[in-house]
Parts: sequence; C-alpha cells; structure tokens
Amino acid sequence: MRDVGAVPCSTSSMSTTSHPLRLVPVRHQDQAAAVVVHDDPSWAPFTFLYGYDPDGTWTGYMSWLADVRRGVGLGPSEVPATFLLAWVDGELVGRTSIRHELNDYLEAYGGHVGYGVVANHRRRGYATEVLRQSLVVARAAGVMDVLVTCDEDNVGSIRTIQRCGGVLDSIVEQSDGGPRKRRYWIR
Repeated sequence: MRDVGAVPCSTSSMSTTSHPLRLVPVRHQDQAAAVVVHDDPSWAPFTFLYGYDPDGTWTGYMSWLADVRRGVGLGPSEVPATFLLAWVDGELVGRTSIRHELNDYLEAYGGHVGYGVVANHRRRGYATEVLRQSLVVARAAGVMDVLVTCDEDNVGSIRTIQRCGGVLDSIVEQSDGGPRKRRYWIR
C-alpha cells in the first residue's frame, strides 16, 4: 500500500517508535494475529474483523473484503468500504473500516469511519493516527466531508475525533435503545 500522506491531526501524543503505524489491507500473514484479537471478548459488542466468518477460509475472507471495497455483491444494507489493519513494529494494534458512502443507519449512527485500537495498545496515540490515515483513504475514495461517530461517554474517541478536526454536529438517540451517539464532521 502506498504511503497515505498527511492530514492535519495533532499526533503529539504518539509514542516514539522505530516503525510508524501503517494501515494495510488484510494479508495472508495477518490471519493468526487478527483472529486472536477478533476472538478476544474485550471487543464485545464491537467486532474487530469486519464481516469475518470463522467457518470460512481466510482467502475467502480476503476476497470478500476486496469485493466490498469495489462495491461488488453487496446486500441492500451494505455499502462499499475499505477495511485495513493497523500495525506498529510488527504488532497488530488496531483496525479501521472506511465506508465510501452512507446508508440511513450509517448516516445516523455509524459514520464513514469505524476504528478501534487493541486494548493493550490504547493511550499511545494510535487511535489518532489510525483516524488520520483513515481520512486520507476516505478522501482518496471521494469522501471529502467525513462523518465520524462515537458513544456519548467515550472520552478517548471524543478527543481523538476532535484532534483530527471533528466538529460536533449532533448527539442522537439510537432507535434500539443503545448508547447515545455523538456525530462529528471532519471537513
């Protein structure tokens, strides 16, 4: 994957590492590490590997992700999206899903970017860097105004989104009674 360039985000909280964080598409060699993180119960109810079926093959999963990125074979509630893993110095530290368009649910609650950082890698600035690089990918996919959401009580995500230029648009109730969502636009 090409170097994704810079987006104005404060990454001053990033710890110094010999290898910077890189977002990369899912590869064959990622299976073991990614499945371990995916199976960690601390992610519940969040899903680490978007659309992953443990009964399927890893090659099939990678093929499905490529189809989703191209918008091929999507169901009525699905949208084209790029799913990437975040690596630092050979360690899987997080993931991101960049949606190229929004459906009604994503417009209300999910946004263009859904990211997460592995628990033992949090509070190191990785979320800010994942979001920063996700914005570059979104813009390369033609999304200039990016909607990013988070739970109303998620202070870490609120700060991450604001560091990357997020401007609060609204706070909405979820129709299923889930936590209220803060909706931010990054332009």
